Amino acid sequence: MRIEHLAIWTKDLERLKTFYMTYFGATAGNKYENAAKQFESYFLAFESGARLELMRRPDIPETANDPIHQFLGLIHVAFSIGSEKEVDALTARLKQDGYLVLDGPRRTGDGYYESCVLDPDGNRLEITT
Repeated sequence: MRIEHLAIWTKDLERLKTFYMTYFGATAGNKYENAAKQFESYFLAFESGARLELMRRPDIPETANDPIHQFLGLIHVAFSIGSEKEVDALTARLKQDGYLVLDGPRRTGDGYYESCVLDPDGNRLEITT
């Protein structure tokens, strides 16, 4: 068994698609649109085979959660990008481009090398080796 994909609601489908393509090398499939439900989405594929679905529908409310603090439920998506040097470089690039870096790069107590950033919608992303 494997997890087939994760899905994220967004208010700006194109902005989020561009973010994951630019910083994480995602490839976008064709845009799916269902006019009757006012629903549209993209599936993004990553080199590893992992997939992320970005979805938009105008009636989905904004979250009341504060993305900087922890909360119950899904808390982050982790991307393994290869090396400490690559973690450092991508984290610096995201920070330079105005994205909030919450933590790191650092070595965790259990030996991981990682940083934590927010995507344009405030979703936590862990960048690790």
